[in-house]
Amino acid sequence: MQEIKDILNYTFHFSENISISVKGILFVSVVILITSIILKGIRRLITRNLPTDDKAKFVSLFSYGKWVIYLIIFLITLNTIGVNVNSVLAASAALLIGIGLALQTFFQDIISGVFILLDQTVHVGDIIEIDGKVGRVEEIKLRTTRAVTIDNKVLVLPNHLYLTNSLFNWTQNGTLTRESVEVGVAYGSDVELVKKILLQVANENTDVLELPEPTVLFTDFGDSSLNFKLIFTLNDSFKAPFPKSDIRFAIDRLFRENNITIPFPQRDVHIFNQK
Repeated sequence: MQEIKDILNYTFHFSENISISVKGILFVSVVILITSIILKGIRRLITRNLPTDDKAKFVSLFSYGKWVIYLIIFLITLNTIGVNVNSVLAASAALLIGIGLALQTFFQDIISGVFILLDQTVHVGDIIEIDGKVGRVEEIKLRTTRAVTIDNKVLVLPNHLYLTNSLFNWTQNGTLTRESVEVGVAYGSDVELVKKILLQVANENTDVLELPEPTVLFTDFGDSSLNFKLIFTLNDSFKAPFPKSDIRFAIDRLFRENNITIPFPQRDVHIFNQK
């Protein structure tokens, strides 16, 4: 019995001010174990009635938060058994600062991920554009967002980009988006015929919605052309490049059939012979 007491009272001395006994180590271990059991119970209680998507988000957030709780409980327990916590923190201050600087971007990603989960800025299935990249969101994690581009490439976005860049959510207001195709015609062209052809092209394209109706804007008198913009509505903006390409093909074909010219830039050069 005395041997067991001696083992439990055996003390590890790390420095003049920092020491801990075997009994203290066992006590800390038991407290951490009990804390772990309690946290698991709380997590199950909270997520019991949550939808599957929200449950997954909460578990991800909870998994990071529990480590903060472990650290707080650990320090409180050490202080309770007589360990000089101030000395421990002072001894590890330089190390903690170095780790903090090294993990700065990591924590930015985590904080951004928390914001995304809380304010519901982005949902799975949304089409987003950030930093010039466009993709359909497939998965949102605390550190990264995974999206798939139109050419089926996986786009992994660090969440801190949401804090440092402008985010365009193409489908925040629904899946319908207004798209446009611009074209210029030569001066002297019949502008009413141009408008008629552009509307015809939009109405004949099966991907363009009937309502709201397509419209044509006469946007400008350009340097070399009369500029028009055909505006129409699509139900799937993620695949917009394909119907827009079809529309351009049709415009070119009908312009040729109706002798409407799409000009190229021209400049008048005047040469003066100075004697």
